[in-house]
Amino acid sequence: MPKMKRHKGLAKRFKVSARGKLRYNKNNAGHLMTSKSGTRRRRLRKKDELVDKKLATKIKRMLLA
Repeated sequence: MPKMKRHKGLAKRFKVSARGKLRYNKNNAGHLMTSKSGTRRRRLRKKDELVDKKLATKIKRMLLA
């Protein structure tokens, strides 16, 4: 039987923390920052945590974590 391969697209976007939570970068933080307020830009710099438990377990399974 061939080896299981992790989902490369998800591996680039999600990181499993030490406690098993999924962390990811927020969207809309790539470019065109002049139209966004400073508070919004500051919030976009921080990583976010995936809250949906059902989706998190699916993603972890795809990441082989």
